[in-house]
Amino acid sequence: MEAFYFLVFGALSAVVAALEFSKTSKDRITTTPAFNSFKNNYILVYSLMMAGDWLQGPYVYYLYTTYGYGKGDIGHLFIAGFGSSMLFGTIVGSLADKQGRKRACVTYCITYILSCITKHSPQYKILMVGRILGGIATSLLFSSFESWLVAEHNKRAFDQQWLSLTFSKAIFLGNGLVAILAGLFGNVLVDTLNLGPVSPFDAASCFLAIGMAIILSSWTENYGDASENKDLITQFKGAAVAIASDEKIALLGAIQSLFEGSMYTFVFLWTPALSPNSEEIPHGFIFATFMLSSMLGSSLASRLLARSSLKVESYMQIVFAVSAVCLFIPVLTSFLVTPSTEKGGGITFSGCIQLLGFCAFEACVGVFWPSIMKMRSQYIPEEARSTIMNFFRIPLNIFVCVVLYNVDSFPITVMFGMCSIFLFLASILQKRLSAVVEKSKPQDWTTHKEREMETAPLNA
Repeated sequence: MEAFYFLVFGALSAVVAALEFSKTSKDRITTTPAFNSFKNNYILVYSLMMAGDWLQGPYVYYLYTTYGYGKGDIGHLFIAGFGSSMLFGTIVGSLADKQGRKRACVTYCITYILSCITKHSPQYKILMVGRILGGIATSLLFSSFESWLVAEHNKRAFDQQWLSLTFSKAIFLGNGLVAILAGLFGNVLVDTLNLGPVSPFDAASCFLAIGMAIILSSWTENYGDASENKDLITQFKGAAVAIASDEKIALLGAIQSLFEGSMYTFVFLWTPALSPNSEEIPHGFIFATFMLSSMLGSSLASRLLARSSLKVESYMQIVFAVSAVCLFIPVLTSFLVTPSTEKGGGITFSGCIQLLGFCAFEACVGVFWPSIMKMRSQYIPEEARSTIMNFFRIPLNIFVCVVLYNVDSFPITVMFGMCSIFLFLASILQKRLSAVVEKSKPQDWTTHKEREMETAPLNA
């Protein structure tokens, strides 16, 4: 079965390479040297930030076990991280609109570096502080950088379509290639050089420090609503009103929460799904395969976003529907494939089918990130961008905390079935969003024509 892993990885590599090298003029966007310099600077910083994040991921759980903590204690640490992202992260992230997005990005670097430093201590309280800091940093990572990019892109009067190019390239490199290289680098540090499970966190701190230096030296500050008379509560109220009064923003928040909630749940479920009887599977290699699948998706997204005639609201309906089918595969295999009762050994036939489905889901994730970023840039008002984006993460973090707390209470097929239902709901809501967007265009045209008719007699 080892050959199966290499076959999947090789096939995905060939497809990604073919997509990248076969791009025609229709798939590429003509830009200016000034924009390319701006784009490359952002992608470099984003890749360094993601390297700092990806280096830590595979070793957090393992590090806690080396300190002697059990599944229950580790679960509480993870819940603290997501809870911190929901509570403190929402507040700190929302301050970016008033205090400045560049300053928030620097705060992310400092907060995450401090979180990495806490990993050197085996004391539970210090590790808990580290998880709380990590939760705050996560909220800043997924709101402040994007908010800075959109505002700076608009401030420099670049073409709006070029924004999708930055999004897709950032995801292709930062969430794809960098993730694979970070996994391999972490493996060298821990296993080859025997530097211990803390070494990836020290390396992450170095990458974050380099990224922070580039931000401080080359980025300019931008704000949402920096008015002095607007306190945090007023900002929250303004964001809540914006979400409640604009159906497009509300739909976008619901779609994001449903998809990302399912995605984070998948992170906890794929290992037990592929090795239900303690089968020996190459976790690192499978992780690299997933990231390669994500690269495939982001490469495909760059082609889709480059075509102005193709609306992101339309093709994302299909993406969500496909992702729902992918995460329903474990449920189907539990009924259609006779489960193995043999302990150990290699991956089973059922596991192979599920792995292919999971790769397809990761490809959908690769399409999702640049596409949702594009929609957020279109519909979320600039003055409260970071605040609203952190509002979107509140139901997501609640969902993940509930799942983590009850992960042992339900069979794994029930959990996958729940995720599949959520993704199907996301597809339905995406269809509604597409209809709302299309409906608003004729209304605007009609209103314009009515005004012309009203002013016609006066002009005569």
